[in-house]
Amino acid sequence: MFKKILVANRGEIALRVICACKELGIRAVAIYSEADRNSLHVRFADEAICIGPPQLAQSYLNIPAVISAAEIANVDAIHPGYGLLSENANFAEVCAACHIKFIGPTPEVIRLMGEKEKARAAMKQHGVPILPGSDGVIASDGEALEWARQVGFPVIIKASAGGGGRGMRIVRNEEDLPGLYRQAQSEASAAFGNGDLYMEKYVERPRHIEFQVLADEHGNVVSLGERECSIQRRHQKLIEESPSVRVSPELRQEIGGILSKTLSAVGYHNAGTIEFLMDQDSRLHFIEMNTRIQVEHPVTEMVTDVDLVKSQIMIAAGAKMADVLQGPIVHRGHAIECRINAEHPEKFTPSAGKITTFHPPGGTGVRVDTAAYAEGTIPPYYDSLIAKLVARGKDRNEAISRMGRALEMFIVEGIYTTIPLHRRILADAEFRAGNIDTGFIERFLAKKEAVG
Repeated sequence: MFKKILVANRGEIALRVICACKELGIRAVAIYSEADRNSLHVRFADEAICIGPPQLAQSYLNIPAVISAAEIANVDAIHPGYGLLSENANFAEVCAACHIKFIGPTPEVIRLMGEKEKARAAMKQHGVPILPGSDGVIASDGEALEWARQVGFPVIIKASAGGGGRGMRIVRNEEDLPGLYRQAQSEASAAFGNGDLYMEKYVERPRHIEFQVLADEHGNVVSLGERECSIQRRHQKLIEESPSVRVSPELRQEIGGILSKTLSAVGYHNAGTIEFLMDQDSRLHFIEMNTRIQVEHPVTEMVTDVDLVKSQIMIAAGAKMADVLQGPIVHRGHAIECRINAEHPEKFTPSAGKITTFHPPGGTGVRVDTAAYAEGTIPPYYDSLIAKLVARGKDRNEAISRMGRALEMFIVEGIYTTIPLHRRILADAEFRAGNIDTGFIERFLAKKEAVG
């Protein structure tokens, strides 16, 4: 097992990794920008090193600075958390060159899954269901039109190196295609430095379903079931839950088995998430894979009792899956996660500043992952996520009821948060009935405007 790990991240996920290290008897080293000097991940780490000014490019995304901190601290491994450098193949290569274990997959697999059209081809080759679409990158708007006619409108154009909805356009007719193609290409180039695009059939009112997997370095891969992530705004998830009300035990077993064989074949190891769209006939279609821990991993942990972050660390240290899991995976109950963001709950504008009061809820079946605290400051430089509130119940109804109670007891003052928005969503009849898809929030907000 490792003796010392550097946590190449900040906020709640950095604190989450530090907790896992402490439980495994591993010393944890935090890195921090000048803006995060008083953050809890700095306080609770065994060591902490400042790596630069607040701007991401000069601190948390500065690979030489991160590696220098790792070498100064003489660590065995680096855990990248999610976001930032977690899916950066170049960073993984630099770690290997410096004889520091990167807690994640190989650079080759990161690149394969990071280029969406290549990941799509790899999944198709091994029998994972995918949407009809282009064979690889589209060279021009003329070629895009040919594929669209073959696939059938509506279609969706996506950035090959994309994420977060950038470089993505829905095309419903031939006349709009050239202009939307150019918009997507320009946006993708600006956001990712790569304007490559590909095309898929657009699914109307889909559900967003993702499967959590663990894979060791000995070819063993297991699926821990699915999460429902359909409650999202502008392709950013707001609420996640496990299991999905629309995934049957048979479908769960079928997809889990296909994914296990596929990821073993491509040499994957680490925690990973495979994302699908579910159409109105309950058919799943692969869209992308995230080669890291997810923001929403706690809902899977709550229903399986598997610590995914500790599992990542053990796998990277060479442990076999049998030793990591120590028994079969058993799903119990239902869990829901609400992402609490420092944003205005109606305008969705960021709300940085000082937290004057912070009272997280507790009680049976409630978990709060956060690095926020009273008198702490939310800096304006980073993602707006300040806490993840998770509730587990014996079934979905109890989980919703428990989450509603927890949201009422969650007090944050001094900044705006999305807590009021979550309370309204959980009270919505359609949400409570499980009648959700990726367009839920737009309809929900429009309904509120019509009433108010």
